[in-house]
Amino acid sequence: MRRLRLALFLVWLFPVLLMAEVGKPFVVVIDAGHGGKDPGARGSVVNEKVINLNVALKLGRMIEREMKDVKVIYTRSTDRFVELTERAAIANRGKADLFISIHTNSVKKGSSVRGTETYTLGLARSDENLAVAMRENSAILLEDNYLQRYEGFDPNSSESYIIFELMQNKHMEQSISLASDIQNAFSSSGRVDRGVRQAGFLVLRETSMPSVLVELGYISNRNEEQFMNSSKGQDLLARSLYKAFANYKRNFDLRSGKPVVTVVMEPEMEEDPLEVTAEQTDRKAPPGSEADILSRKREVQKESASEQSSGKTVYKVQFLTSETKLSKNSKRLKGYKDAEYYVEDGIYKYTYGSTTSFSEINRIRRSMLKDFKDAFVISFKDGERVR
Repeated sequence: MRRLRLALFLVWLFPVLLMAEVGKPFVVVIDAGHGGKDPGARGSVVNEKVINLNVALKLGRMIEREMKDVKVIYTRSTDRFVELTERAAIANRGKADLFISIHTNSVKKGSSVRGTETYTLGLARSDENLAVAMRENSAILLEDNYLQRYEGFDPNSSESYIIFELMQNKHMEQSISLASDIQNAFSSSGRVDRGVRQAGFLVLRETSMPSVLVELGYISNRNEEQFMNSSKGQDLLARSLYKAFANYKRNFDLRSGKPVVTVVMEPEMEEDPLEVTAEQTDRKAPPGSEADILSRKREVQKESASEQSSGKTVYKVQFLTSETKLSKNSKRLKGYKDAEYYVEDGIYKYTYGSTTSFSEINRIRRSMLKDFKDAFVISFKDGERVR
């Protein structure tokens, strides 16, 4: 009798728990970088903290208006200083499903560099990426007892960033997927796409959910500063972020078995001729084929050439290295006759697949693991390896 009662109780409890989970709102934390006594990067007419907050609030309002099943939490909704650890703590306490940190980039005055970048957590593979992380992490110098709080971390010392090489982020796949969607949305709206990158950001290190840090543009570029400081520019940037978030949320719902009700607003094209180039308006949408890897072998080569010249970030699976060039019939290729290669430091590095969709390339990678257990995803832009 006791077992029967327990069984009946469990039968009753399961749908109750399931309904509670289905009814749980998706929680996104929107983090407007800097604030208060921390101005962030300084422009000629506006400081970074102002742009970050305006875009963050616009993004949050779009989500709240279009997605009733999403709860938006801001790390700050006014001009106030928030410590980096507290920003992550807000997300962790709120049991967030996603963390989006919004920033504005800068380099030395007089530089013409411009464009958007989206970062995930990892070791910076270039001096440029490291410089961005150092600048954003230097906000901790305004905090009390920062050496104790961050265990001696020096944001201006490259040696401090070695710790990020040892970190394994279990949310890396989702983070990179969102970052890729963000960059594609920026590109579709006419912004310069500088790609998905990795660097050691403290605010991302402390979060326990998929997270990205977005650099909206370069405040050190007068044209971009003017654009980002305008209401129209901030609307476009927020709409692009919304489009990427909506796609992420849709995929999240599909994986969770929830009904998909997401509404996607197409970002408006920017009309400013100073910021739109022929190269950007001629980009193709990322492929979305669900076909098996074997049926894609002939398509891969045709897609590769056009994608590499599109200006977008292109993902490939690297699966093999060799000191000599291999023939297409080499047994080491295990039947992947359409594999490509690039040469680095005198080593032939073989890749398979070529797409602007991270989720698609990851499916290809998983299908190759039976033959190459150490296969991993790499990225290219304009034919050059992105690190």
